[in-house]
Amino acid sequence: MSVKSILISQPHPGGKKTVYDTLAEKHGVKVDFHPFIEVVGVPARELRKQKLRILNHDAIIFNSRNAIDHFFRIVEEMKVEIPPTMKYFCTNEGVSLYIQKYTQLRKRKMFVGKGTEASFFELLKKHKALNYLFPCSNIRKESIPNYLNEMNITYTEAIMYNTVNSDLSDLASVYYDILVFFSPQGISSLFANFPDFIQEDRAIAGWGKTTNAALEEAGLDNTIYAPTSEHPSMVAALNAFIISKKK
Repeated sequence: MSVKSILISQPHPGGKKTVYDTLAEKHGVKVDFHPFIEVVGVPARELRKQKLRILNHDAIIFNSRNAIDHFFRIVEEMKVEIPPTMKYFCTNEGVSLYIQKYTQLRKRKMFVGKGTEASFFELLKKHKALNYLFPCSNIRKESIPNYLNEMNITYTEAIMYNTVNSDLSDLASVYYDILVFFSPQGISSLFANFPDFIQEDRAIAGWGKTTNAALEEAGLDNTIYAPTSEHPSMVAALNAFIISKKK
């Protein structure tokens, strides 16, 4: 089979030209973006009902851009003024840099992991005495709260946004040669919208171990697995697959 069309189950990343645009031009394939999941903010009034007191905490844990967006949305809705003494613990540099959208980093105390859970947990371990606030989604990994509990670190988990399935009805009659997934939630949304989905001759690209496990559980074949040492990015994996199908 030659590849003519690819569906990325995420929003378009923005920008004038993306790596996926380059891939499409290189191979003459159609690449479409359609988010399979949506993020819906929890209203501040709901958090007030739960008696969330942001200023009772010494530090905030951020593990995603969504968490940052919705934390500062809630801060604004609650009319809370964050003191300059507040500390921010970020899982990686990308997350920490995103905070600049809302506040000047030089005025805040920032602690940044090196991209691995082990490095981030080491930061938390060094600051066990702090009272942390962990803004998160209704769907999130258990590793951070599990570690906080294991180390008897005081924290509050605040669900500030929900991850829900998108309406994919407009894709019902559209065929793509490759479907690309980056999370188990994308697989869940696929079957929520199309309970009778059959892979047939489509190739599926799945990013990471948790997505691969979700595909296996759903009885689907992860044809294009990434990341690997040979293909560290999804674009690299897709490029290699497309080339292999031209032979």
